[in-house]
Amino acid sequence: MSETEPNNNKYNPNKNSQFTLMKLLKPLASLELTVVLFVLSLVLVFAGTLAQVDNPIWTAVSDYFRSFYVFIPNQVFARFCQTFRWISPTAQWPGSFPFPGGWTIGGLMLANLLAAHAVRFKFSMKRIGIISIHAGIILLMLGELITGIFAVEGNMTIEQGGVTNYLELKETSGFMGKVNGPELAFSDMSIPKKEKVVVIPNHLLRTGGKISTPLLPFDIEIIKYMNNSSVEEIDPDKKEEIANLANIGDGVRIRANEKNEASGTDKDQKIDLPSAYINLIDKKTGKSVGTYLASIWLSLSSLKPTQSVITEDGTKTEMALRFKRSYKPFSMELIEFKHERYLGTNTPKNFSSKIKLSNESLNENRETLISMNNPLRYDGETFYQSGFLPNDKGTILQVVRNPGWLMPYLSCLVVSFGMLLHFGMHLNTFLKKRAISNA
Repeated sequence: MSETEPNNNKYNPNKNSQFTLMKLLKPLASLELTVVLFVLSLVLVFAGTLAQVDNPIWTAVSDYFRSFYVFIPNQVFARFCQTFRWISPTAQWPGSFPFPGGWTIGGLMLANLLAAHAVRFKFSMKRIGIISIHAGIILLMLGELITGIFAVEGNMTIEQGGVTNYLELKETSGFMGKVNGPELAFSDMSIPKKEKVVVIPNHLLRTGGKISTPLLPFDIEIIKYMNNSSVEEIDPDKKEEIANLANIGDGVRIRANEKNEASGTDKDQKIDLPSAYINLIDKKTGKSVGTYLASIWLSLSSLKPTQSVITEDGTKTEMALRFKRSYKPFSMELIEFKHERYLGTNTPKNFSSKIKLSNESLNENRETLISMNNPLRYDGETFYQSGFLPNDKGTILQVVRNPGWLMPYLSCLVVSFGMLLHFGMHLNTFLKKRAISNA
């Protein structure tokens, strides 16, 4: 090589690092991986849908679609075979097998799509339609991620003439499994116009055992926790014959019976209504204050939703097992509730709530109407007319906060635009070729 010849073999660190990156991305961008992921997603959707026969909807969503892995019971596929009478209706297929969950499959699909664009797709005007379609799909996947992490859903129940400033959060599916659910609340109302509340979260109640906190004058021992239950009154004449864990409070006259968790196909009961038998132990004396029945059924009672717990030194605390609450900086007063039915039937035609919205921090005080097709949007949340209390004594508003609610709509628009662009360009090319051939 002469001194005047250019050296084309010089080491270029940027070019070599780019080559190494492309080499690493190539397996992740493979079309074979795309097909495998699509097949896995079909199996997951199939199994997750069948799982709702035996499990609540949010349990299935949490276990199958908003998880990194799931153990799919063989009985899920037995249910499918029993539907077509391929096997005996009483057949049991024990055991389960591991399977990637929705977060894993969705994450790999997103990585596969991005890697494919980095390795195979080169930007050009001819590919703008395909790029738009893929951008819409990515937007849809990110929307589900945001919904799974940040979305909140609950109910606001307001009695006629009453005022409410909190939501009741039902058990739903979050980023790392089921969230919210019931909580055991202890309220100290000894200070005038103030309420000191200590709550025991749902996951500790499910775990069971002994729970101790310096904020309460007693320790809590979970004797029995029921994820779903029914209650019945105890016949006073047969009280001695019936086994009852409770010896004080409402549990003396009411007994809770354990039930299977409400499944996605249940018509009578859509959500779980838990109950728990708990033993309260006085910290000062070490003696049992009593074994109580705490139940969602009791907290839903409008007569007395709480039970009084009195220790030996006279300390009084109100106790209730209730849905988790989320307090708001505003309040709503139900001025009037209307429930219209179709003539001669009990089928609801329309129901609406006239409410007074008060927010002292914003000096806001106004009236508004919430009806079946006219929700209220306020403070980043949407209030829907969902139901009503027995005998039309109040309203039930469904409240949803979802920062990703707009992303599915944007995704559909972007995908539709991409498809029109892509097929429009192909149609234009076809028409031009046809015109040339006919010339």
